This record gives sequence, structure tokens and C-alpha cells, in this order.
Amino acid sequence: MDDVSFLISSGVDIQKSLELFGDMGTYHDKLGEFVSGIEQKLAKLNLYKTMQDMPNYTIFVHSLKSDAKNFGFQKLAEVALAHEEKSKVGDSFYIKDHFTELEQEVLNAKKIITQYLNHYQDFTEKQNVSSFTKDTILVVDDSNIVRNFVKRIFINQYNIGIAKDGEEAIQIIENNKSNHKIVAILLDLNMPNVDGFAVLDYMNNENLFKDIPVSIISGDSSKETIDRAFTYPIIDMLGKPFNDMDVKRVVEKTISVQELI
Repeated sequence: MDDVSFLISSGVDIQKSLELFGDMGTYHDKLGEFVSGIEQKLAKLNLYKTMQDMPNYTIFVHSLKSDAKNFGFQKLAEVALAHEEKSKVGDSFYIKDHFTELEQEVLNAKKIITQYLNHYQDFTEKQNVSSFTKDTILVVDDSNIVRNFVKRIFINQYNIGIAKDGEEAIQIIENNKSNHKIVAILLDLNMPNVDGFAVLDYMNNENLFKDIPVSIISGDSSKETIDRAFTYPIIDMLGKPFNDMDVKRVVEKTISVQELI
């Protein structure tokens, strides 16, 4: 079962959520904020319930309802809506009698998200260490935003491999260096743990540039960094920030080099 199927089978309306978020990468990246937000709102609601402060209760339960609806947790949204309607008319007795139900739905959402994130991590790690079977663009960057940006552009054309630092990238390249499935690497230079230059050194020592073309994506546009990067046989260098057309241009240029080999 893939990660999307798990959410759907858990009653999450992913289709509706994607109308707002656009893609699973963005949805995934925002889940942590969602969980933190609903837990904080639940704590506030418990306080306002105890104080019988229905105006503030209404404000926070409305926000909880909106968050739940945006992320596809329809049952939680429905329960929160009932609380919103009752708190608007000052029915503190209903709020007190049904607060456990609201609390349980928040805990259920948290449980589903935790299981999803664990599954997503296991799936990603398994994908990263295995051999690719399809033409793959390997994106090596410690930024989720950059990785998902590239994935959104090319997901319908190529498999997208990801690495969060140089160590992961080297392991992935090592596992796939003989199958010719990595058609391009987009490599950040400044990353924690093992940086991009270590990846370039590895590829140089293994004589891999002739089989796997590399272009750099980096926020460091200093002359020293650029000059150092071009001491390796990279194809191109793209500075951050960039747009869709910039990325498409560099990737197509990088892939075209391998096609000519």
C-alpha cells in the first residue's frame, strides 16, 4: 500500500485537499504544522470550555474545523462544526458533554498522520537505497521545498530520486552507477553532514561523469564557489532562487548530454 492509499483508506479526503495544496509533496510538508496547530487549538478549547468562554471557543473551534477540512479530515471537521454551531448560541452544556468526542477525533487525526509519516519515511528510505528501474533525475538538496519543486515539474516524465545530503547521494549513486538509470543529477553544494563537493569528488574518483551528467543548483553565487564547481566536468550551474523555466532548461540541457554519449 502506498502512502496516498493509506490516507484514503483511513478516511482522509485527499482529492479535496489536493485542490488546495496542488501535490502530495506540499501536503506532506504541511502536515507537521497541521498536527501542531490542532493540538494547540484543542488545548485552548479545553481552557475556554472550562471558563465557559463561548465567544473565544467559537473562534478556535472554527479555526480547527477549517484546518481539518483543508487537510481532508472530514470527521474531525464535522465534529468541530457541531461544536462551532453550539458555541455560537452559548450552549456550554453541549460543549462540555461532547468535548471528549472532539478530543478523540483530534487524537485520531494525529494517529493517522503519525502512521502516514512513518510509512512515508520508510518508503522514501527504501526508494533511496534501492536500484532504480526507470529513468531518474536525482535531486540532492537539504531543502524539502527545492526537492518538491523539481518533483512537481518532472513527476510525469521521470522518476525522481531524492537525497537530503551528500552521504545519501553517494549511497544512491553507488547503488545505481552501473544501471544507467540516473539520467541527471541536480546537486546542491551547501548541505549539512556531507556537502556537494564531496559528491563531486566521489564521482570524479569513480570516473562517473561520463555516464551521469551533473548540474549544480546552489544559493552560493560567489566567484570562489563557481570557479571551484567548474573545476569538475559539470554541465551547468543554476543559482537560487529559480523558476520552472530555469529548472526545465538546466535539466533538459543536462539530460541531453547523456543522450549524446
